[in-house]
Amino acid sequence: MASMGELERTVMDRLWAAGGPVSAADLRERLADRGLALTTVHTVLTRLESKGMVLKDDGRPRRFRPRATREEHAAELMHEVLGTSGDRQAVLARFVGGVDAEEARLLRELLAGG
Repeated sequence: MASMGELERTVMDRLWAAGGPVSAADLRERLADRGLALTTVHTVLTRLESKGMVLKDDGRPRRFRPRATREEHAAELMHEVLGTSGDRQAVLARFVGGVDAEEARLLRELLAGG
């Protein structure tokens, strides 16, 4: 999975928060605090599309949406890291060693199938 720059992460955050497809103009309004030009928003969306992060429809204006939910994206990143590590057990052990008690309880529950 391709990495994202700071502006790309901000755009993805706004897309995830939108709850549905949005046009580049709508997204620009959601990014008003950044003072971005519409062409910049289009450029970022095009880059995110080429990275497989967003999908666009064929309407006019084009509307964009995340390819995956935030949670699905995070899980894909975790699987990618595990897949590229030389020692999956060491990575998992390090991860599990860094979770708090509630997260550990949740992991045990999920692993038990409930």
